[in-house]
This record gives sequence, structure tokens and C-alpha cells, in this order.
Amino acid sequence: QVQLVESGGGLVQPGGSLRLSCVASGNIFSINTMGWYRQAPGKERDLVATITSGGSTNYADSVKGRFTISRDNAKNTVYLQMSSLQPEDTAVYFCNAAITSGRGAWRGTYDYWGRGTQVTVSS
Repeated sequence: QVQLVESGGGLVQPGGSLRLSCVASGNIFSINTMGWYRQAPGKERDLVATITSGGSTNYADSVKGRFTISRDNAKNTVYLQMSSLQPEDTAVYFCNAAITSGRGAWRGTYDYWGRGTQVTVSS
């Protein structure tokens, strides 16, 4: 079993900052790309940022220059540092990871999601 657990969400004023964390645990052989997605009420889930195992990053245009994704491979953890937050950043933020797990014939790479953490930007 593999689990992703997010933390760090909350209520912040416009212009403020938050740092999200996501820890992967369980029967993990290796973790490939990790990322953050967000879903606002009534909207689809959208990409925020991704980071490969080698550290290459990709960002949505709406967060470039404000958000920074990073990871600690030794801790199976991905972070999202969010700065200059605006009301339009309000959403549930989900962690995603492509994880190789299992043993022998059952080993494979699967896509996992966390349950999400709420980020609300409001004065």
C-alpha cells in the first residue's frame, strides 16, 4: 500500500505565504515525478507544478514566479512554497506522484493522489 498525505494548508491573507508538504509512505521502490494540482469549487483539477526525480520543474503560467516546488528524495517528500497568494489561488491542493511499488511480477509504476489540503486566500 502506498499513501500520500498533504499538510500545510489553511487560511491566509492576500499577499501572504504558505508552504505545503506531501509525504509518500508504504511499499515504495522508487518515486518518479511528483506534483501539485489544485481544484477550485466548480472547476476542474488543474496542474500547479511538477518536479522530476532529477529536479527538473514545470509550472503553470498562473503561478510562475510566485510558487516554488521542491522535493527531498531521502524523505519521500515534495513541497510547494507559495508566495504572493491571491484569492484566485483558493482551492483544494492535491499531491500526485508516480511511484514504482510492489515486488517481482507485481512491481509496477502507478499514479497516486493524496486527499487534498484546503488553501483559502481571503481578507
